[in-house]
Amino acid sequence: MRCRLCRGEFYAFDRARSFAVYDRALSEAVLLLKYEQVASLADWFGAQLAAIAQNAAAEWRADVIVPVPLHRDRRRERGYNQAELVARPVARRLNLRLDTNLLVRTKPRPPQLVLSRTEHWKSVRGAYATREGMKIDNLRVLLVDDVLTTGATLDACSRALKKAGASAVFGLTVGRVRSGAAAVMPPAAARSNSATRTDNRGIYSL
Repeated sequence: MRCRLCRGEFYAFDRARSFAVYDRALSEAVLLLKYEQVASLADWFGAQLAAIAQNAAAEWRADVIVPVPLHRDRRRERGYNQAELVARPVARRLNLRLDTNLLVRTKPRPPQLVLSRTEHWKSVRGAYATREGMKIDNLRVLLVDDVLTTGATLDACSRALKKAGASAVFGLTVGRVRSGAAAVMPPAAARSNSATRTDNRGIYSL
């Protein structure tokens, strides 16, 4: 079932699905993937997302898999892109091309650990672009990311892809934050990492 915003065509992407609600258990698993590079989790998550696409093959027909990119500074700091780790098994299981160069993040994420909904939308507006010279006309793109929070990231990526000529963009994420849900605290291992600190309200920023 499509949400109210999707039915109202608020987002630039055509459809989006997530494997599960982003609760405490899933949060711990995603954080292990995001900061500890647990490859087995990426393979398992990728299998679940591929199954979602396969079960709606007619509606979700795609030509290429594209992971949501990190800014080059964040990629250098972390050493890898967790969305790419998940996208690889999705592409393999769907027998589709994986393109990690089609889309680039041009603006870094703000330094604040916690962003409000409005700040999050502002932080990604115009933050993504397609690389010059890439052939995108009429492509049907399957975007892969770890968590859908407000939909702003998938929306910004989709706008960049459609501006370059993509005919359809679909979003697949591991988790989805329910509107109005309480923030999920990261596990102790992640809290020890300076990149995953919480503020004095105990809110964790994705």
